[in-house]
Amino acid sequence: MSIRSQPAAPLRGAVSLPGDKSISHRAALMAAMAAGRSRIDGMLRAGVTQVMLNALTGLRIEWSWEGEALVVEGAGRRGFQSPSAEGAGEAKPLNCGNSATTMRLLSGALAGKPGWISNSIRPEFILDGSEQLQKRPMNRVIGPLCEMGAEIRSIEGTGCAPLALRQSPLKGIEYRTPVASAQVKSAVLLAGLSASGSTLVEEPSPSRDHTERLFSWLGVRVEAGQCRARVFPLQEPLPPLTFKVPGDFSSAAFLLAAAAIVPGSDVLVQGVGLNPRRTGLLAVLRRMGAEITAEAQTESAGEPVGDLRVRARPLKGTVVEGGEVVDMIDEFPVLAVAAACAEGITEVRHAAELRHKESDRISVLAGELRKLGIDIAESPDGFSIRGPVKFPGGIADGHGDHRLAMSLAVAGMVSQNAVAVEGPECIAESFPGFARLFNSLGARLE
Repeated sequence: MSIRSQPAAPLRGAVSLPGDKSISHRAALMAAMAAGRSRIDGMLRAGVTQVMLNALTGLRIEWSWEGEALVVEGAGRRGFQSPSAEGAGEAKPLNCGNSATTMRLLSGALAGKPGWISNSIRPEFILDGSEQLQKRPMNRVIGPLCEMGAEIRSIEGTGCAPLALRQSPLKGIEYRTPVASAQVKSAVLLAGLSASGSTLVEEPSPSRDHTERLFSWLGVRVEAGQCRARVFPLQEPLPPLTFKVPGDFSSAAFLLAAAAIVPGSDVLVQGVGLNPRRTGLLAVLRRMGAEITAEAQTESAGEPVGDLRVRARPLKGTVVEGGEVVDMIDEFPVLAVAAACAEGITEVRHAAELRHKESDRISVLAGELRKLGIDIAESPDGFSIRGPVKFPGGIADGHGDHRLAMSLAVAGMVSQNAVAVEGPECIAESFPGFARLFNSLGARLE
C-alpha cells in the first residue's frame, strides 16, 4: 500500500487538528488515577493513544467514548489492579504497542504504592510492546525509579522492554537526567506522587512540561522551573479532569511547513497548543523567512492555545542547535523538507536523540530524502541540507515511522512529479485524517 502525493496548488483554508498526543496520554493516565469520573474533550483518537487506553483496560479502569470526548472512571482509592493481585499467577503483559510514552509514563505511575490505598497486595505488572519499542532504551527510567526504591527490571537484561515491576514503597530523590527527556522526567514525577518526601528532577536543558502544567492545574503541589521540577507526594487521589485537549502542534507542523513552501499558500490552523516547549519549529521557520502569526490566544488546563496563520514566503537556510533541538525534537523530518526548499545550507546539530525515535530518524530520513534528489549529509548528531532543490519525485518508504511518512508526503507537494510513500498506514498512529485534511486545503493526496 502507498499514498501518492501530487504537486499541489496553493494550500488555502482553515482547519482544526486532532488533540495533542502528549497531553492526551497524560490526561488519560491522570484521569485513571483520579477519584471519580473525568471527561476529556478533544482527546486524540489514534493508534498511539489507543494503546494507553488498552493498557488502562488491563489495569481494570473503565472508560468509554461520548462523541469525541473520553470519559474515564478513575481508580481512586482502590488503585490500579492486575491479574496477579488476585492470585491468578503471572501478570498478563500490558501491550504498549509502539508507544514509548505509554511505557515510560506507566512505569512511573505503577512503580509506587500510593499511601491512600489501604490493601496490602503489591500487584505485579509487565509492560511490553512492538518489536520497535523493544529496541528503545528503558534504562533511562529504570535507573531513577530503582533509586527511588522501585522493583523494576528489564526482563531480558537488555535495558529494554519487556519490563516487570511490582508496586513498592518509594522515597523522594533528587535526580539529574543525562539528557533532557520529558518522558523520563514525567515517569519520575509520577512516581514521586506516591513517594515519601519530595522528588526533584533536573535536566541539562528544558523539556516539555505538560506533566507539570497538568499537575499544577489539578492542585498538585509542584515547583517548576526552566530546567527543574519538584513534586510533593499526594495524600489523596487526583481530582477528576474536565477540559479540552488543544490541537497537536506536532501535527500542525506538517501544515505549517507545507504552507510555507507551497507557493501562494495561506492556511489558518485553529486551536493549536502553543506550549513554548513544543513550538521550537515556529522560531526556526520564522528565522528562515516564513510568515507565521499567532491569533486568538487563550488557555486550557494550564496550556496556552491559539490559532496559527501561515503564508508562503521564500526561505533561507539556518542553523538549529542547543536548546532549540529539544523544543522541536519531533519536527525534524518535516523541517528537512522545508530546508530542501530554502536558499543555502541548513544544519542541525546536537540532535543525536533522533537516532532513538520510532526509527533512526537521522539515517532513514537521509536515505529517503536522497531518493527524492535532496542533497543531505549525515553527522553523528544531526544533518545538513543544501537547497533549494527541485525534487524530481519518486518512490519513498515511511519505515513504519508516522512522522517520516507524513514528511515525505509533504515533499510530494513541492515535487516536479508525484512522490509515492510506501507504508502510510503508520500515519494513523498520530494523525488520523491526514490526507483528508490536506486535500480540503487543495493538496492532492491519493
